[in-house]
Amino acid sequence: MLAKRIIPCLDVKDGQTVKGTNFVNLRAAGDPVELGKAYSAQGADELVFLDITATHEGRKTFTDMVSRAAAELSIPFTVGGGIGELADVERMLEAGADKVSINSAALRRPELIDEITGRFGSQVCVVAIDAKQEADGKWRCYLAGGRVPTQHNLFDWAREAADRGAGEILFTSMDHDGVKQGFANEALSRLHDILPIPIIASGGAGAPEHFRDAFLLGKADAALAASVFHFGEIAVPALKDYLHLEGFPVRR
Repeated sequence: MLAKRIIPCLDVKDGQTVKGTNFVNLRAAGDPVELGKAYSAQGADELVFLDITATHEGRKTFTDMVSRAAAELSIPFTVGGGIGELADVERMLEAGADKVSINSAALRRPELIDEITGRFGSQVCVVAIDAKQEADGKWRCYLAGGRVPTQHNLFDWAREAADRGAGEILFTSMDHDGVKQGFANEALSRLHDILPIPIIASGGAGAPEHFRDAFLLGKADAALAASVFHFGEIAVPALKDYLHLEGFPVRR
């Protein structure tokens, strides 16, 4: 079995890390590069940096931050937010990112996945999916940072993304985001069963047991979290020690 990955996520706004609940009520959490360095030292496997506003000026600030991160970090990192064309991908990779995450742009124009993977390889392309479970039990995908509902179903869209060459799926349950009651394990398990590529669980981490359940019940390949790491509620080394004792392969 491949080692399970622990991935701190840093939402970046105006050059600072922020975190909210259910995608709103943001509060500051510190300098993203300094946080990234701390997570790298603690044994995090990868990082994700998301430019959550991605205005034109914000993109310049974010690109500068990516360059700083690349100079300081010794672990792979993914960047996302505002990536809508190959030129954006090229800029992020040239700045030092290892992978890019696309969400809204891929929903609007799925061919972007083919273009990225055809030019840079599948390993560069992470398709992020923000989805919410509706009253009828179906999972609807949202774009624009969870603001705009689409007609896409989570499982159909994830399968299409994989078919188009995506290297990984980063699935965030909007209802679980920031609530700290556990990941959407049933949906994660279903994604695992229908897809040939790795699944990153996102949304809901509040205790070490939640990571265990994401790997055991959700069959996720990696688990991503933000506030529990940023505000010191869970330490990466202690989490990995716990997962090791629970029988999961982790890099320590």
